This record gives sequence, structure tokens and C-alpha cells, in this order.
Amino acid sequence: MGDLSLPNDALFLGFDSSTQSLKATVLDSNLVIVASEMIHFDSDLPHYKTKDGVYRDANVNGRIVSPTIMWVEALDLIFQRLSKSNLDFGKIAAVSGSGQQHGSVYWNKGSSALLSSLDPKKPLVDQLRDAFSVKESPIWMDCSTTAQCREIEKAVGGALELSKITGSRAHERYTGPQIRKIFETQQETYENTERISLVSSFMACLFLGAYACIDTTDGAGMNLMDIKQRAWSKAALEATAPGLEEKLGKLAPAHAVAGSIASYFVERYKFNKNCLVVQWSGDNPNSLAGLTLNTPGDLAISLGTSDTVFGITKDPQPGLEGHVFPNPVDIEGYMVMLVYKNGSLTREGGKIGFYYKDHEILPPMPVGFHRYILQNFNGETLDGLNLQEVQEFDPPSEVHALIEGQFLSMRAHAERFGMPSPPKRIIATGGASANKSILSSIASIFGCDIYTVQRPVRIT
Repeated sequence: MGDLSLPNDALFLGFDSSTQSLKATVLDSNLVIVASEMIHFDSDLPHYKTKDGVYRDANVNGRIVSPTIMWVEALDLIFQRLSKSNLDFGKIAAVSGSGQQHGSVYWNKGSSALLSSLDPKKPLVDQLRDAFSVKESPIWMDCSTTAQCREIEKAVGGALELSKITGSRAHERYTGPQIRKIFETQQETYENTERISLVSSFMACLFLGAYACIDTTDGAGMNLMDIKQRAWSKAALEATAPGLEEKLGKLAPAHAVAGSIASYFVERYKFNKNCLVVQWSGDNPNSLAGLTLNTPGDLAISLGTSDTVFGITKDPQPGLEGHVFPNPVDIEGYMVMLVYKNGSLTREGGKIGFYYKDHEILPPMPVGFHRYILQNFNGETLDGLNLQEVQEFDPPSEVHALIEGQFLSMRAHAERFGMPSPPKRIIATGGASANKSILSSIASIFGCDIYTVQRPVRIT
């Protein structure tokens, strides 16, 4: 499997495969950044003609996808840039990364053999163009599978029963409903699919030169896995599509070693053949691991393309709101999470506003703008709160309303999901966490101190 005794000058390569970009970061053993590169899909790979890294299908309501091969070409390009930085790939002891959750990749029959015989003289993109039975991967923003969600829930005994098994009721972006839609609408394509990967395990496949396992934390974002058993749920699989377990492969813990790096990278970039590939996982679980969030009562808020709120528990209580995943670093623990689709893409742009550029997850609201004047809010409780809807605000109030509306919604849903109120503290991450005004609003609404990881900033 590889030599686990590491030299003092060992390096570690990590990736973030997100909606809009692919980022690579090289760290030394003291966690000091040695090199970093980013490929922005829209600007660095303009021939795919994506907007915000995705295609929004004007002909199919709610269909949002990304070209799978674009992610492959982004990996080629990022290695080109890293190679120009005089990085010694031979010192890299391990590779891992995170992927946007719920996105799915569909490998053609015969792709396993293709992965194991990659030619190091050629870029990956030239060799994998025909490797995918579905050319455009459904991603977490897609909401075109409402019918499939209801079918899956009905088949297992209802939405609450599915949540108790898999950690969440059926959600349009989850991989299970996306797979069922492909099975129902493109049955031949489904039959010709040899393996289904998540974005995280797909990227790990490229480094292994073989199919990588789906990890048990990211795998919980599929409506297919029994979160208590850390195994595929027979009931959920049967409710989704026939012969599915074989196409999904085995599960593995999020922290497991997947194998040694493929000979392609050894020969093309001079990696050490003993370099380990560690299981990739989802971006949100990896955020929990990276923040070392290990104290019940702490919350983290990630302010990115989407906004998320998450914490940890030993005793999860799955319901109709929110999500429960196995904790990526604690085999007996769980993480609980709330997700808001309309995050930074909406922000870039006593009053509260709810601004939905895309169909929202919490609450399940259609696209549109909803503005309210807030009355009787004392900062301590939501009891007695009155909202008076209005048609428009002045521009400064519009910005203020956008920010405070999002975080008031977060607090309300977090309380109903059983998260602590008020929390002991909040750790804020993501691009918008650099904005002190936004952090002040969060601290005020949640009633606790808030910290960031970018710099020693504390806001009360």
C-alpha cells in the first residue's frame, strides 16, 4: 500500500473540486502552503461556455448540470500550472480532496479498463472524452427530480421513514433521485453505465487509475445509504433503480487510504510510486473536519455559493428538515446540516428579505423576491414576530434585508432541527466570511460570538 514512514520534507496535495472552480493546495508537514493554483471554469476553460460553472437548461425546468469532461480538463490544466512552479512532485506523500456534494458521474462500460491503461504521454482529457455514459453531470443545484423524490419516499413508507434510514427525506439534488430519473428517462443509458461516482469519488478515480469507493460521509448525501449501518440500504436501492448496488460499488470510511497513486502520475509528473491516495469526501463534511469541530454546542456557518450551517451530535434525530451524515472523523458520531442554495451568488448583488435566484431548499420556495418589514423582534425569541410584506426597499435597505433574512431563516430552522440555541460559538468560513458587516449580523441574530479561520477576528 505504500511506505507510511515520512521524510521531514514530505508534502501533501489537496484539492477542492467545487461548482465554479478546481483548486489545488500543496502543504508541507507544518501545514505551510508551498504552492497553490486555481482553475476557474468560466474564464480558464471558456470553450465549455458555462456560467458559474454550470449549464441551466432553458428547456427543462430546474435542470442544472456541468460537463463532466470539463472537470477532467481542469485537472490537466492545474497540473500544467503546478509543473511550472518548480514543485517536486516526488516529495508528495499523499493526495486527497473534497468535491461538491451530490453531483454524480456515470462511467461507460469498459471505463475501468480505460482508467487502468492511461497513456502518460497524453493528457487525461484526450483519453476520457468517451468514458461517460452521461456527458453532463447533474449537480447539487439541480431541482428537476421532484417526481422521483416522491416515488422513492412512497416506496420506502414515506418521507420521514426515508429520513430515518438515510438521514434526509428525498431531495431533488440528492444522487438517488437523479439516478432514478436517468433510469426512467434514459433506460439504455442506465444499462450502459458500469459505475456511478460522486464528484468526490470520481476525482479519486483519476488519481487511482481505478474506480474509487464512495465514502460513507459523502455517500449519506444520496438517499441511498443507511446512516446507522454505514452500508447501502436495500430498501432505498430497490426504490431507486434495479441493479444499482453493483453500479455503486463498495463504501469506505472518509479517512481511509484508497490506494497508491496511478502509474500515469508517476510517469507523467514524477510522483513517488508510494504516494497514497486518501479517500476524497464532500465539501461540507471536509469543512467540519478541517475546522476540527468536535464540541457539541459549536456551530459552523459556511458562506459560499450555497450557505450551510452544521454541527455535531452523538444522537441524531433525522426529520423532514435538514440532513444527517456520519461524522467524517468520528466513527461513532454524526454531523447535522442545514443547506441554503441561494448564498453568495445572491448576496453579490429592522428589514428582512428572502431572495431566491434558484428554487430554495429551506424553506422549499420558488424563484422570486420577498421583502418584509420586521416588527416585534427583540433579538432573543421569534415569539410574537410580525412580518409586513412590501414591494421594494431603498438600495441600502435591500442589501441589509438580504443578509439578515438569510440568517434569521438559518436560526429558525436550526432551532427546529435541535441545534443549540444560542450556540456556544459560531465558526464562519467561505468567501463571505471576510465581510465584517455580515459577521456582525450573524452574531446579533444568533446571540453568540463568531470566529473566522482566515484571521484572528472575534466579533461579539
